[in-house]
Amino acid sequence: MNAPFYKFGLFGDNVSLIVAFFIGIGFGFFLERAGFGSARKLTAQFYFTDLTVFKVMFSAIITAMLGLFYLSWMGLVDLSLVYLTPTYLLPQVAGGILLGVGFVVGGYCPGTSCVAVSTGKLDGVVYLLGIIAGIVVFGELFPFLGDFYTATPMGQITLPQLLNVPYGLVVFLVSLMAVGGFAGATWVEKKMASRKGEQTS
Repeated sequence: MNAPFYKFGLFGDNVSLIVAFFIGIGFGFFLERAGFGSARKLTAQFYFTDLTVFKVMFSAIITAMLGLFYLSWMGLVDLSLVYLTPTYLLPQVAGGILLGVGFVVGGYCPGTSCVAVSTGKLDGVVYLLGIIAGIVVFGELFPFLGDFYTATPMGQITLPQLLNVPYGLVVFLVSLMAVGGFAGATWVEKKMASRKGEQTS
């Protein structure tokens, strides 16, 4: 049997929603267990004192990338059927900057704010209400932002296509980047911890 299962007709729309629900529950559970329901832990990455967020999210990206690559190589996944969000460069860069600023100021991203709400954190509730308000405002302003929203379209493009290099080479380079990133993050954490110890002694 090949995957994606939905594209090959293993289940329909109704079952896909149920599957997505349980995947979402599992994702939220592991986020909470990793401590991502705490704004203090999340913002600690911006002070370079605790880079757990970086390590966990990069680990998830690498795991998914390697899994898809090798399952495709074994003929179990048809990568051409895996949905990719179309790239609109400028509006997505602007959205990324806006999300980053909100992350630094509020201490959450949309997903982690939901995790915080599920564990009863008041700051998570406030942040989620802010997200909902932002969605409403964006919806009202969309007629004025529509042209920018679809500006600089690049289609469903991947790094191998963009760089015109083999898929396997990109996988290898990103994996090397991850190893270097993990080592660098650990070094930075130790450096910041020793500096903090010197200041308190």
